[in-house]
Amino acid sequence: MSGYPEYMQASLEKVKATRPARLEKAKAGREVIERMSLAEREEVLSGFHPDYQPDARKPIRIGHNKGEEMTSRVVDLLESYPSINPGDFDLSEPDFDTDVLIIGAGGGGCMAAIQVANAGLNSVLATKLRVGDSNSMMSQGGMQAAVNPHDNPAIHYLDAIGGGHFDNKPELVEALTMDGPMIAGYLEELGVMWDKNSEGICNTESGGGTSRRRMLSCRDYTGAEIQRVLRDEVKNHPDKITIVEYSPAVELLLDESGEAAGALLYNMETEEYTVVRARSVIMSTGGFGRLHIKGFATTNHYGATADGLVMAYHAGAKLLYMDSVQFHPTGAVYPEQILGFLITEKVRGLGGQPVNKEGELFVFPLEPRDVEAASFIRESTKRGMGVKTPAGRVGVWLDSPLIDLLSGPGTIQTTLPAMVRQFKRFGIDITQEPMLVYPTLHYQNGGIEINTDTRTTLAGLFAAGEVSGGVHGRNRLMGNSVLDYNVFGRRAGKAAAERAKTLAEREAKLSLDHVRAFRAELEDTGIPETSHAPILIPEYRNPEILKKHRKNYDPFIGRFL
Repeated sequence: MSGYPEYMQASLEKVKATRPARLEKAKAGREVIERMSLAEREEVLSGFHPDYQPDARKPIRIGHNKGEEMTSRVVDLLESYPSINPGDFDLSEPDFDTDVLIIGAGGGGCMAAIQVANAGLNSVLATKLRVGDSNSMMSQGGMQAAVNPHDNPAIHYLDAIGGGHFDNKPELVEALTMDGPMIAGYLEELGVMWDKNSEGICNTESGGGTSRRRMLSCRDYTGAEIQRVLRDEVKNHPDKITIVEYSPAVELLLDESGEAAGALLYNMETEEYTVVRARSVIMSTGGFGRLHIKGFATTNHYGATADGLVMAYHAGAKLLYMDSVQFHPTGAVYPEQILGFLITEKVRGLGGQPVNKEGELFVFPLEPRDVEAASFIRESTKRGMGVKTPAGRVGVWLDSPLIDLLSGPGTIQTTLPAMVRQFKRFGIDITQEPMLVYPTLHYQNGGIEINTDTRTTLAGLFAAGEVSGGVHGRNRLMGNSVLDYNVFGRRAGKAAAERAKTLAEREAKLSLDHVRAFRAELEDTGIPETSHAPILIPEYRNPEILKKHRKNYDPFIGRFL
């Protein structure tokens, strides 16, 4: 029995009817539909991608990026007032004094902490939730690395540069792709169990915008497997790594020279503040998915609120490419209970095809993500070829049963067990029926500007993972984010440790004067105090109820109602 409503059955029958012809093309090794030309890609992006809409961006009025256009929601956040009063804190006696402070304990933060410990130094690993609670844990499809004989880092480099619309910082892409094979081996040494064939060679699959099969995976639990190993390795160094959970940073602390020298942490359970002094600081707080830009659902975990961007900007670090947002083409749009849930690109890499309500394939399945997402939006809206859900949303079919028909029965169960289980809960068997999908907010393409050692424009501050900007340009290819946080988390740990060693005798005098200065700039610019940042957790409560019972100010979201 189908898990889809009765009124969707006619469309599902059309998908089933067109499947044999589409399967025949795929089996013959022919392109099932022609790839778009560059002109066609630009046309669909400019017409339908959310980044290209008239209200998507606006100039920021304050800070180091003053005058630059950024995503409108990000501008609103960065132009919010600081959430603390610097005069309320005594910074003269830190609660922790360490070599390196790492803010965020996802993949990048954990990788960095391991490298600091390997250098013989101490670190404090502070995290908003628990160690590992992050987008790193939730990634599914795989990690790109040029490990095959038919591939090499130079080809990987060209794919990444092209996918990023040639806006990437070339030296960062070089670091990413050249370190890729080494990182794949290093993770395996730590315990990651890559999918392999009977001869012990790593399986690799295709990804959107790639010219070679280079996607390493651990079924569709890749992020969880890598994070399992990194988290275990972090906990193997209790003498070197001090873990502070449920304690997000709310502001960086600077020294007398204006260099990063620690952070102010806030314990979300006890509501106490903690002062951490450090010789180097690594920001690895992830992205901004929970801002729900343009009203989109998101694949991101609950801590992805751009708090790292806010803190870095308050302290004077420069941001890069904050006008670019990645919307993953295939987010679940039905059932409603898993709205926005990531449907890994691996489904299309294995042969799944996007088709409209008539069962027609309307776009090459492995276009770059932004092009694919814009095509889905066009098909569902302007062309009116989407399938409506009971909640009034719209989506297109992702024809997953093709995978077993192409590669043999059991392939879906073996390679996509998380997908199978997720949909089975709602009576949908993805080995027999397609999934209904629509673009979902997935990744922060830009972030804090870094160099190849992950140094930011603020001395003493390093950044790794999704919080950083420049690696992916204005569009990221599948699997490069997993490689990103491993490559640059490793580089951040090493570089931060090297800096800390040169400052071993320093006891910095801590300051929040930059927060005072940021507030003053907001006031001088005439920006009203209607909101505060950073945001620590997303807001999903009923605003009408809040207005009724909280007349003036809500401390949970840090803004006036």
